[in-house]
Amino acid sequence: MSPAAGPASTGRIEIVDIARAVALLAMVVYHFTWDLEFFNYLDRGLTGEGGWRIFARVIASSFLFLVGVSLVLAHGNGVRRRPFLARLAQVAAAAAAVSVATYFATPNSFVFFGILHHIVIASLIGLVFLRLPWVFAALAATGTVALPWFVASPAFDSRWLAWTGLAESPPLSNDLVPIFPFFGAVLAGIAAARLAQAAGLFETMRRWNSSLRSLAPLGRLGRHSLLFYLVHQPVLIGIVYVFALIAPPDREAVFRSDCSRACLAQQDERFCQAYCDCAQREIVAADLFDALMAGDTDEAQMTRIRDIINECTFRTVDEIGPQ
Repeated sequence: MSPAAGPASTGRIEIVDIARAVALLAMVVYHFTWDLEFFNYLDRGLTGEGGWRIFARVIASSFLFLVGVSLVLAHGNGVRRRPFLARLAQVAAAAAAVSVATYFATPNSFVFFGILHHIVIASLIGLVFLRLPWVFAALAATGTVALPWFVASPAFDSRWLAWTGLAESPPLSNDLVPIFPFFGAVLAGIAAARLAQAAGLFETMRRWNSSLRSLAPLGRLGRHSLLFYLVHQPVLIGIVYVFALIAPPDREAVFRSDCSRACLAQQDERFCQAYCDCAQREIVAADLFDALMAGDTDEAQMTRIRDIINECTFRTVDEIGPQ
C-alpha cells in the first residue's frame, strides 16, 4: 500500500451518496418495524420471514455492494493507507460499540457479527481484488454466494465461527451478516465498479451532480452513513419505549396470535385453542413468558419452552385427538 496513491479519480459522485441514503432510509423502515415487533406491538417473527426477510437482505446487500463500489472509487489506483486505516478504525470502533451495547441490552441475542463487523473484514479482504481484473471479483462473488448451499456444518455453529456463514444452526443474534454469502455483494460492487471505471461511467456520473442538487439532503445523509447508523436505532427504540410506557402492548394477545397462526397451519381451530391455552398457561407458570416475549431467551430457557410445547401438543392430542 502506498501512502501517496490517489483515488480512482477526483470528486464525489453524488448518485452513490444518494443511493447510500436511500438504503439508510429503507433500513429505518425495517428497524422501526423490528422495534415494534420487539416491544410486542406486532406478531413475533414478522421481520424474520417472508417479504420482510427479503427486504432485510436486500438492504444489507445494497450497503455491502456500495462498500465494494466505494473501495474502487477511493483506492482503485492504489490504496491510500492513512485514510483507509482511519476509516477502518472508525468502523471497527463502531462495531465494537454495537456489540457491547447489545450485549448489555439483550445478552442472549447480542450482535456479535453485524453489518459493521462485516464491513471491517470485507474492506480488508476486498483490497486483494482492487487491482485484479473485474472477472476475478465477479467469479469470487458467485462462489461466495453459492458456497453456503453446499458447505454447512455444526462445527461452525458457535459464535466463534458462525460469522463465516457456514453454520448449520447459527446462534441467535439480532443482526447476523456472515461472510458467506454477504461478502458476495461487496465483490459484486468491486466488479461492477471496475467495469464502470474502465468504461468511463464514473465520469459520466460525476456530470450528473449538478442535476441532482434538489436531492442534496440525501447526498449529505449518505456521506454521514456511519453516524446515522449509530444514532438512528437508539432514537427509534427510545420512541417506541416511551410509547410503550404510555400505551403498553397486549403481550398475551400477541402470544395468542403467534401461537394460533403457527398452529392453524397444521391443525383446526378447536385443537389450536386448547393447545395455545396450554402453552400460555404453562409458559407463564414456568416464569418464562417475559423472557420469551422479550425475544432474549437463553438455550436452557428455549429447551424448557420446547419441552412445554411438546407436552402441550401431546396433552391436547390426548384430550381432543389428532386433527
